[in-house]
Amino acid sequence: MSSQAADVVRLLTVRGETLAVAESLTGGLVAADVTGVPGASKAFRGSVTAYATELKHELLGVDADLLAARGAVDPQVAAQMAAGVRKALGADWGIATTGVAGPEPQDGRPVGTVFVAVDGRFGPGSGSASGGKVEALRLNGDRAEIRRESVRSVLALLLTELAGEHSGNERAQDTEQNGGF
Repeated sequence: MSSQAADVVRLLTVRGETLAVAESLTGGLVAADVTGVPGASKAFRGSVTAYATELKHELLGVDADLLAARGAVDPQVAAQMAAGVRKALGADWGIATTGVAGPEPQDGRPVGTVFVAVDGRFGPGSGSASGGKVEALRLNGDRAEIRRESVRSVLALLLTELAGEHSGNERAQDTEQNGGF
């Protein structure tokens, strides 16, 4: 369990909101990190590990034409995975990972190409036209390092969104718990 996962669970619990996870290259590592947090059941709905490309369409509703045209390693695929798992599992927030951990390139993308996405309750002025946000990563390292950094990155993206969505009382509590920062 990472401190990021603990922060995600704490913030979601305080807000009374839930999370669903869609994973490809991380193969369940994001869900494992989140469920390693005591009390995660208050916020975690579940996960879908859609490693095979066709499962991204069948289970998560990713557009089949998009998958055929661009492959599974694509920013729009990541966004649709996050939205799809959020809808399929009835969660307030959905996050997703897709990319190439290696050892070989995939879909014309080099090893270390990763897209992480979040879909959720974005407020006015969030800068999100489609209801979701995607971050493109170019990671170095071996397969294990790329997968670990993908987990860290998707949780960081979610934390950024959750922190931006605080109400006054929750922000005050968070500030106190973090030494005034």
